[in-house]
Amino acid sequence: MKPSRSFASDNNAGVHPAVIKALSGVNRGHVVGYGDDPYTESAVKQFARLFGPDIAVFFVFNGTAANCLSLKVLTSSYHAVICAESAHIYVDECGAPEKFTGCKLIPLSTSDGKLTVDAVRTAYHGIGDQHHVQPRVISITQASELGTVYKPEEVRVLADFAHSNGMYLHVDGARIANAAAWLGLSLRQATRDLGVDVLSFGATKNGAMGAEAVVFFPQPGMGVPQVSPGSRDLGISPNPAISDLKFYRKQGMQLSSKMRFISAQLEALLKGDLWLRNAEHSNRMAKLLERELSKILQIKIVYPVEANGVFARVPRHAIPEIMKRYFFYVWNEEQSLVRWMCSWDTTEADVKQFAKFVRRVVSG
Repeated sequence: MKPSRSFASDNNAGVHPAVIKALSGVNRGHVVGYGDDPYTESAVKQFARLFGPDIAVFFVFNGTAANCLSLKVLTSSYHAVICAESAHIYVDECGAPEKFTGCKLIPLSTSDGKLTVDAVRTAYHGIGDQHHVQPRVISITQASELGTVYKPEEVRVLADFAHSNGMYLHVDGARIANAAAWLGLSLRQATRDLGVDVLSFGATKNGAMGAEAVVFFPQPGMGVPQVSPGSRDLGISPNPAISDLKFYRKQGMQLSSKMRFISAQLEALLKGDLWLRNAEHSNRMAKLLERELSKILQIKIVYPVEANGVFARVPRHAIPEIMKRYFFYVWNEEQSLVRWMCSWDTTEADVKQFAKFVRRVVSG
């Protein structure tokens, strides 16, 4: 019999009991739809508590939408978005960012999933030339698709480069909780305080169920509105682009009629710092998995384990055998490289049983 938990993706984990309880708690009576309800107002207050009272925040269903809406507001169709070649927006979103924004994505090669200013400079050209797309956004993934985490100074220097060249810095934060936990920083310290302009805030991978957010931070020249913590009119601002996001969200089929069920999940994760406890746990399980796998001579850990993912080179013959019992993804077939992810509900027993099975297969 296959184990009840796999190491394929933190998307495969269930919903945290506290989030289920929160959903049940708001499932009573009637409230106004589309976000004009007290539960959404309360969730906005939690974002304001963690990121600052002057942010603008929009709730959506999934990470692809959060990324597309973030980029849409920052760009026109003749702009370009610079990203890592491993970025989710480039590899795993079926061309949605390019379709929705009309922009060209410019992927850059990296050794560890992280962009550098030197790499970005190579794509920053053709400025003012009507024959070329105009670089407008640097988009980074935190934690990266390879499980590595940008250090604060690495984010800051990218933000400074972006702002000094009339660009914005967007963070795909599908696993921002894991990154902040590994860095020992608050969510604000890991994003806004480093110069990030827009964050796609991920919650689904950290214990929620179809709940994400787009968060705008006021940076010099950004013009993000002064939004009171309890504001429910999240789309009105002096900045026409941000004012437009409420319309883009509707066009993008991301305006939830029963938004209280998204809001309740986000509040449950943010209130009392459940987001941090979940992320710390999944990160800790990944480090345990790394330690257990490092004892197996035939296994080689390829990238630093800094969040909740372990990338390992495995003997080719062993992969299908391991897959018969545990579902996971082969990251690179040519390199026999696999990705094993830990989740908020991964246990030490899960990790040790898995490592024991891997040892038996690769040794056989």
